[in-house]
Amino acid sequence: MLIINALTPGATLPTKIADCDDTNLLTAALNAINDANGDIEINTGAAGTATRFVTAYLCSREGVNATVDGSERMRQRPMGILIDSLRALGADIKCLNKEGFLPLHISGQQLKGGHLNIDASVSSQFISALMMIAPTMTEGLILHLNGDLLSKPYIDMTAELMRRSGAEVTFEYPHEEIIIAPKPYSSEGTCEAEPDWSAASYWYELAALTAGFVTLPGLQLPSLQGDSACSSLFEMLGVVTSESEEEENALEIAPTPEQFSRFEVDLVDTPDIAQTLAVTAAMLGIPFHLRGLQSLRVKETDRLEALRVELDKYGIIVEIRNNSELVWNGARHPIFERPVIDTYDDHRMAMAFAPTAVFIPGIVIRNAEVVSKSYPGYWDDLVSAGFTIADADAESVDSLDNVSDLNANCNDQPSATPL
Repeated sequence: MLIINALTPGATLPTKIADCDDTNLLTAALNAINDANGDIEINTGAAGTATRFVTAYLCSREGVNATVDGSERMRQRPMGILIDSLRALGADIKCLNKEGFLPLHISGQQLKGGHLNIDASVSSQFISALMMIAPTMTEGLILHLNGDLLSKPYIDMTAELMRRSGAEVTFEYPHEEIIIAPKPYSSEGTCEAEPDWSAASYWYELAALTAGFVTLPGLQLPSLQGDSACSSLFEMLGVVTSESEEEENALEIAPTPEQFSRFEVDLVDTPDIAQTLAVTAAMLGIPFHLRGLQSLRVKETDRLEALRVELDKYGIIVEIRNNSELVWNGARHPIFERPVIDTYDDHRMAMAFAPTAVFIPGIVIRNAEVVSKSYPGYWDDLVSAGFTIADADAESVDSLDNVSDLNANCNDQPSATPL
């Protein structure tokens, strides 16, 4: 919505904006572009979505010259498909160090548009970035999507928000063709963004691990967001969702004794909740097979390997298959140290593993500040829910005196303590 509103004549930025690194960095970039006087420098940090979106946006801003850079990890994440696609549409974009990667120099101009073939098997962010600037192109845009389409709900969400903002978008599925007319956005159609279902997934995890009850204000079903699928996926892990009877525009999530004996799902459309689901199933002792995770290799970190390594600290022996699957068949090994979780500069690693303190009190999360990327209030919300959080000291990362208790905790089910 930040990008769409920035492209809409006469529109203002949305008033309901998440207070987190990703949106703050993008808002700062858009403000810098609006105030541009000569060359500008934009740094999007580790915000992959913001980086891809602002790159396409800059290419369509006639007369704007900018350098775009990010964190060291962001410099390693692939941008080649988006860069080549923008060049094919007439963009003036140069890679300053290595072809296909940040940093970039962009000279904005009126883009012609037309027909474009794009590999849809790497990132939906590339497709969304191109879609959102398409109404400003003189010929509009027809996108032919090649390969297996990843994260289709994100493309559906982009298309629908564009329509609500006055654009003409046709998504021919399963023919994998997106047609966008050269019709400008309208300020009469601008709308606000929904609360974040990805952030809500951690509260589903907490409900599953504590048998607790949680109210999620602002969330509704059905939702444009693909990650709203966690409302149905968590039914297999013992959590049900219903509309709140006490609070308007809110959902209630509650425990149920119904759990699947094995958790097998394809997450190709919802990869951002893979960590939440894997950790939840492992802590509940439910073997799992998660498929469709090929995009996790090129996220903030290699999330497949990070999950394998960190779950091993709980004695959970996880296997990575085909660079796209995570499998746990129930195999365990003894653990001799209190888990100290490495977060790999990945906000979702910190938030997915924090609730495991229900089983092993006193776990340590390194670099806990990474949650600021998407949910800076996460730790405060955990405290409000009854968790105790403190800065770790040397004693907190020592081995436990009673190793047998630690191994027992990792296999026990949690007590039914409401949040």
